[in-house]
Amino acid sequence: MQKLIPLLFVFLSLCCFQCTTESKVESTPEIDREYHLMAYMTGYIGKGGEIDGIRNPVLRALKGEHIRITMINGETMSHDVTMEKAGVQSAAILDEGDSVSIQFEATEDDMYYCSIPGHRPTMEGQMKIIDPMLSAGEVAGVIPVAEGNDLNFDFEYNTLEDWTATGTAFKDQPSSDRATDIYDEKTMRDLNVSGQYFVTSGGTMNYADTGTLTSRSFEITAPFAAFRVAGGALKETRVELVDADSDEVFFEITGNNSARFRPVVVDLSDRTGQHMFIRLIDREDGKTKISYVRENKWSHINFDDFRFHQTRPFYIDELHPEDIVILPSRDVVAHAGLSAEEAIEAMEMLDGFSIQLAASEPDVVRPIAFTMDYRGRLWVVEAHTYPQRAPEGQGRDRILIFEDTNGDGTLDKRSIFYEGLNLVSGIEVGHGGVWIGAAPELLFIPIDESGSLPAGEPEVLLDGWGYQDTHETLNSFIWGPDGWLYGNHGVFTHSKVGKPGTPDADRVPLNAGLWRYHPTRHEFEVFAWGTSNPWGVDFNEYGHAFMTVCVIPHLFHAIQGARYHRQAGKHFNPYTYDDIKTIADHVHWVGNNGPHAGNFRSASAGGGHAHSGATFLQGADHWPEELRNNLVMNNIHGYRTNADVLNRDGSGYTATHGKDFIITNDAWSQWLDYRFAPGGSMYAIDWYDKNQCHSPNPDVHDKTLGRIFKISHEEDQFVTIDLSEKTDAELVEYQLESNEWYVRQSRLLLQDRGGSPEVYAALKSILNDNPDITRKLRALWTLHVTGGLSDEDLVALLDHESEYLRSWAIQLMMEDKSLPDGALDKITEMASADNSALVRLYVNSAAQRMAPEDRWDIVAGLCSHYADVNDHNLPLMNWYAFEPLIDLDVERAMQMAMEAEQPLILQYTIRKTGTMDDPVAKKVLQETKEKLEDKFTAEKNHEIREELELLLSDAG
Repeated sequence: MQKLIPLLFVFLSLCCFQCTTESKVESTPEIDREYHLMAYMTGYIGKGGEIDGIRNPVLRALKGEHIRITMINGETMSHDVTMEKAGVQSAAILDEGDSVSIQFEATEDDMYYCSIPGHRPTMEGQMKIIDPMLSAGEVAGVIPVAEGNDLNFDFEYNTLEDWTATGTAFKDQPSSDRATDIYDEKTMRDLNVSGQYFVTSGGTMNYADTGTLTSRSFEITAPFAAFRVAGGALKETRVELVDADSDEVFFEITGNNSARFRPVVVDLSDRTGQHMFIRLIDREDGKTKISYVRENKWSHINFDDFRFHQTRPFYIDELHPEDIVILPSRDVVAHAGLSAEEAIEAMEMLDGFSIQLAASEPDVVRPIAFTMDYRGRLWVVEAHTYPQRAPEGQGRDRILIFEDTNGDGTLDKRSIFYEGLNLVSGIEVGHGGVWIGAAPELLFIPIDESGSLPAGEPEVLLDGWGYQDTHETLNSFIWGPDGWLYGNHGVFTHSKVGKPGTPDADRVPLNAGLWRYHPTRHEFEVFAWGTSNPWGVDFNEYGHAFMTVCVIPHLFHAIQGARYHRQAGKHFNPYTYDDIKTIADHVHWVGNNGPHAGNFRSASAGGGHAHSGATFLQGADHWPEELRNNLVMNNIHGYRTNADVLNRDGSGYTATHGKDFIITNDAWSQWLDYRFAPGGSMYAIDWYDKNQCHSPNPDVHDKTLGRIFKISHEEDQFVTIDLSEKTDAELVEYQLESNEWYVRQSRLLLQDRGGSPEVYAALKSILNDNPDITRKLRALWTLHVTGGLSDEDLVALLDHESEYLRSWAIQLMMEDKSLPDGALDKITEMASADNSALVRLYVNSAAQRMAPEDRWDIVAGLCSHYADVNDHNLPLMNWYAFEPLIDLDVERAMQMAMEAEQPLILQYTIRKTGTMDDPVAKKVLQETKEKLEDKFTAEKNHEIREELELLLSDAG
C-alpha cells in the first residue's frame, strides 16, 4: 500500500497538469533558455548545443530563468515530457517527428521524465540549478610532464610524439579542425576543438579502420584530470586510463554518437603519485553481415586535450559514462546464406538431440505458418504474396501438405492443397477443414473425404481484419483446450472484426492481443488485450495460455479479460490507467537502455528482442525431465531457440531464463514456429532470409528459400498413425498420453464426433479417479468440448480440492456469459473466501463477463484480500472488473473503494471520479476527502488529500 499511494499525486493530477501548463505559458515572459530532446524508448537524446547526442542529459539553468523544453518524437510510440517538481506535463504524442513543448520557471533542482507507464526507467534526467559564477568560461589545467617535458596530449605540434599506434585506425594523425576527410563540412564546424589539432580513428568518412593508440606512462600529480572525447557509443571504441604498474583499466568512456567534443572529468585523488598511461581503442569496423543493417559510421573514437587539475573542474557540457547508451561488441555470427545442408552442420544442440533436414527449397519456400493433423502430416503455408497484399484475385500464397512415409526423417511426400490465397499468416486444421488467416478475412476451406483435397471454395467466416502492417496480422493459430480457435494480433494493425455484413458499430475493434473463435457456434471475442507484435501462443499442461512477443519484454501469461503492456498506443478503455507487465524476470537483450540498443549485440542475454513461435516441451516422456514444460521460442536476432522455465507465483507465473535449446549460428535463420509429432520429435519451419525485419518493400526479402527441420531426441521413434481410424474409447485413452500431440488431436476428433454416453462415462472416470491433476483437467476439457458436462457437474466442481479444477469450472460455466442456477452465490462466496489466488483470478475473469450490475458483491469480495496487494495480476484485474461500477453508482463505488484492501482500487476510483462532469461525483470527492482521516497513516492521508484538493480545485 505504501508503495502504491505515492503514485496518486502523479497519476490523478493529469487533468490538472494541462491546465497548469497552459496558465504558466500565458504568464511566462520571454524564454531565457531552451532545450531540445529527441524521445526514444532508450531515453531522451539531447539535440543541439551542449547536450547534443547525450542520453538523458543534465539540463542546466540559472535560478529564476524561464525554460522551454521541446520534445521531438524519434519513433512511432507514445511519449511525453513531465517536470516532477515544477508540475508541468506535455501532451502525449505518438507519431515520429511530432513535437510538443513545456515552459516553466527554474526555481530548484528537478527531474524531467516520461510519464507513460513503463517508460520512466529509461526516460528521465535531471534539471540542475547552476551557480552563476560557474556558468561560463573555460577551466584551466596543466598538461602532464615526463622527464621535464610537457607531453604531447593536445597534439598542437601536429605529431604523435609520446604515442604508439597499432593497426591502421590512427594512421596520418593528428587531424586538423580544417580536415576534409573526417566529417562533412557542417559537422567540422561544430567539433568544439580546443585548439587546431586532435586525434581520431577515422571520423564518419573513414570509420572502417581499426587499431589502438597508447601514450607513454606518466606520473599522476593532481587529484583530477579532464580530457575531451567524441565519436561512437560502442564498447570497442573507447578511451582507457590504465595503471602503468598493474595494467589495470581504472576508467573508460566511449563517445556518445556525436562528433562534438565534450569534456570528461576523472577523480584521481586516490592515485596521486602513481603512474598511468592513456589508451585509445577502436576495434569496430562498422560493417555487418546483416544486409538491412547499415554500416555504423560512428565506429570511431576522437580524443584531445588531457590535463591535470588541482580542484575539480566544472563544465556545463560535461559528459559522464552514465549519460551514454554504450553498445557492446557486435555478436560474432559465424555463418550466413548457407545451403540447407550446411545450415544443419552449423547448428548447436543439447546433448542427446539431433537435427535433420526434413524439407527445403525448392520444395518449400517462404513458410510463414504451419500445423499438424491427426495423421502426423504437416500443413504448411507458403507466403509468396507477403509483404504486400496482392490485388483481388492475384494472390499467390498456397497450402502444402508434407508427410514422412518411410521414417527416414525427410518429408518425402508433398502435395498442394490449395493455391491462389492472399496474404496468409495463420493456419490450423480441424472440424473437417482448414482455418486460414488471410487479412482482411478468416477463411474456412472444407477438406474432402481423401483428407488431402479441398471439398469446396473458401468460406469467409469473419472479415475486417486489418493489414496496415502486414507482419502484424492475425497469426499463430492454435486450438485451445476449451475447443476454441485462438490467435494473435499485432499492435500496429487496426481491425474491426465481424461476420460479413456486420455494421461497423457492431464490430469488435482489435489492435493488439489474443483473440478466439468458436468453430461451431461461430462466436468471436478478444480473450486478452495488449502486448506488441505477438507471434506465438501455446497452452501449458494446466491449460494456461502464454504469448511470446517482440520489442517489449517477451513473455506474457494470457488471462481472460487482462490488459497487457503495449508497445505503442492506448488501450480502448481510457480508464485502464495501468496494464499488466511481463512475467519474465529477464529480457533477451543486453543493458538497461531498451531493446533496440541491444540489436545484434545481445547473444550473452539470449539474442535480442524479436521472438516468434511458442511451444511448451510436452512431447515424449523420454525427453529430459529438466526440459519438460519449458517454453521454447525462436529469437530472431539471436539465431537461436530460447527456453524459459515457468514457476507458479501467486495467481500466475514467473519465468526465468533457461539454457538455449538450439543455436543456429546463422544470420539468415528465422525459425517461425514449432510443432510436436506423434513419435516425440519436433518440427520447425525456417523463413530463411537475409532480411530479418519486416519491410513493406518486397524486393528486400528473399523469394526462393525456406526450410523445415526435424529436432529429435535419441530415443524418439518414427510412428505412423491415423487417429481418425481410432475408436472413441481409444481416443479417450489418449488423454492419458505424455505426448501432447495425442492429447490435443484426440480431443479435437472427439469434439468433432460429439461424444456419447460411453465417452462421457470414461472421461468422468478419469476426472473423478485419476490422481494426476493434469489428467483430470484433460478429461474436464474433453467433456466440455463434447457436451458432456451438465450445469450441476460444473457447480459441483466449485468445491473441488484442486484450485485448477475450481478455476476451470468457473471459466467453462461462464463461456456463454451466463451462470447456471446456484452458481452466482457460490462464486460470490469464493471471491471473498477462496484461499487460492489462481481461483480468485478466474473469478475476476468471470466477473468481467457479467453485466456490471450483477458483479458488485463479487468485486467487493475480490478487493477484500490484502494478501493480493503485491500479486502480479490481481490488483489491476480487480480494477478492470471494478471500474464500470463507478458509472452505475459513484457513491456506492467510492464507498466500496474505501473499504478495499488494495489501495490501487481507491487510487484509480478517485482518478476516474475526478474526470466525471457530474455534481454527484464532485460531492463524492469532497466527502471522500473528509473520510480519509482514518483510512491511512497521516503521511498517506496527506498525499491523498493533496491530490483530492487538486481535483476539487480544478473542478471548481
